[in-house]
Amino acid sequence: MIDRDRLDQLLAAERTRFVELHPRSAELAAEARPRLLGGVPMAWMTRWPGAFPVVATEADGARVTDADGIEYVDFALGDTGAMGGHARPFITEAVARQAAHGITTMLPSPDAAWVAGDLARRFGLPTWQFALSATDANRFVLRLARHLTGRPKVAVFDWCYHGTVDEALVILGPGGTVVPRPGSLGPQVDPALTTRVVPFNDVEALRAALAAGDVACVLAEPALTNIGIVLPEPGFHDALRAATAETGTLLVIDETHTICTGPGGYTAAHGLEPDFVTIGKPIAGGVPAAGYGMTAAVAAALDEVVYDEGIDVSGIGGTLTGNALSVAAMRAALSNGLRAADFDVAIPLADAWADGAAAAIGAHGLPWTVQRLGCRAEYWFCPPPRDGASAAAAVDPELEAFLHLWSLNRGILLTPFHNMALLSSSHTRADVDRHTEVFAAALAALTA
Repeated sequence: MIDRDRLDQLLAAERTRFVELHPRSAELAAEARPRLLGGVPMAWMTRWPGAFPVVATEADGARVTDADGIEYVDFALGDTGAMGGHARPFITEAVARQAAHGITTMLPSPDAAWVAGDLARRFGLPTWQFALSATDANRFVLRLARHLTGRPKVAVFDWCYHGTVDEALVILGPGGTVVPRPGSLGPQVDPALTTRVVPFNDVEALRAALAAGDVACVLAEPALTNIGIVLPEPGFHDALRAATAETGTLLVIDETHTICTGPGGYTAAHGLEPDFVTIGKPIAGGVPAAGYGMTAAVAAALDEVVYDEGIDVSGIGGTLTGNALSVAAMRAALSNGLRAADFDVAIPLADAWADGAAAAIGAHGLPWTVQRLGCRAEYWFCPPPRDGASAAAAVDPELEAFLHLWSLNRGILLTPFHNMALLSSSHTRADVDRHTEVFAAALAALTA
């Protein structure tokens, strides 16, 4: 229903407007280009719309300000890393206080047991260890699962996201083969050697993948998020737990994005019973930190491993893991944010965001839909997908680029990878209404 010629014209106009609005960011991008690979400190920062990256100079609450002095309502929030809002005083004060007393010592800090206890209370798993990113937490848990089971393979869901874990950078290829996900650079081995891939919501395919008895664990997002929000169908998680239990396969739930569902993530909100939980990104207010929790039975089975003389080269850890600064930030973030009271503000705002987007879509007669998961919401150019492959097939790069650039040029920042917004207790209803206004205007321009 979209006139592609008109879309091309509108996108060209927005690209011109972007350049006109951001002369200082353009200067800084030009200075960075010969010094940084791709002109950015991390490659995915090239994914933002526009001829060059916008350079951020300040972030506070639900606002980001760029080098040209333009302020944005930030619905990206560091792609979940700043899910509680930017520069929250309880984080900045805790970081400053701990930095004055030492950042890292390779010794436990007094905050560590408190953080582990709070995570145990939230997610229902009693024993925890720390990492510096959710990627690391997932890597460590995969090693532990293979050690505990003696099995070589991992199962993941098609188009899942678990950071830069090699075993999870895979999709289903032609004829059900396992192939590297598009964009995956230099796979260490043929991914079919390490991984089985199952379509999300496909219980029979899951059972078939586990039947051989060589899968150590299923690493699962409780809802797909990084290909867009794909929700589990009724009964899917019960079937997943039953299939893993029947085959002696460990179940790992990655809550790094789905913490948007509530203080204990999807696990607590829906009564899941995993063997491990992994969590990163927002739990330290943007300071690099992560954790992984386990059942009492798993912890008991691993107790001797922790005291092995080779534990420092076991593939689990890292010199800065569990450093005092990260742990202090985790304690501050968990005790002052990501609480039920915060979600009581953020989730209704996400509802309002989704309702506003759906109303604009309906008003312009487009066959699009909106999905919401906790305080995370997004719009789709299709009916709600059932699995990752159908979600990937619905991606429209030109249409996404236009909508993102139109929004950015009018002071709205969305996550660049798809059409997702994250709401926090730092947002207001006025922020949501501004997005609805900008989005509706974009659709009006598209359908005029």
